[in-house]
Amino acid sequence: MEVKLKESNNKGAAYIGDVAKPDATMTYSIVSEDILIIDHTEVSDFLRGQGAGRKLLDALVDKARKQNMKISPLCPYVKSVFDKVSTIRDTLK
Repeated sequence: MEVKLKESNNKGAAYIGDVAKPDATMTYSIVSEDILIIDHTEVSDFLRGQGAGRKLLDALVDKARKQNMKISPLCPYVKSVFDKVSTIRDTLK
């Protein structure tokens, strides 16, 4: 499962599969040079239960760390992962 990122202006997505019809996607907005808001996660039945959502989040955590950003999790899935996994909380806003 390879995670790719696409961005346009202040919107972006981490996705797995074809950009036109991804098997999994996590959308975000860049609201300032140091804040990234993750607002939605969607995983197809094909990838459900295989850790695709976590791979998407890990890619965005890596992006946030490299760019000295903090993540604001509006997506319930992302919020639940931040609640459970202390090793990524350094990026939590």
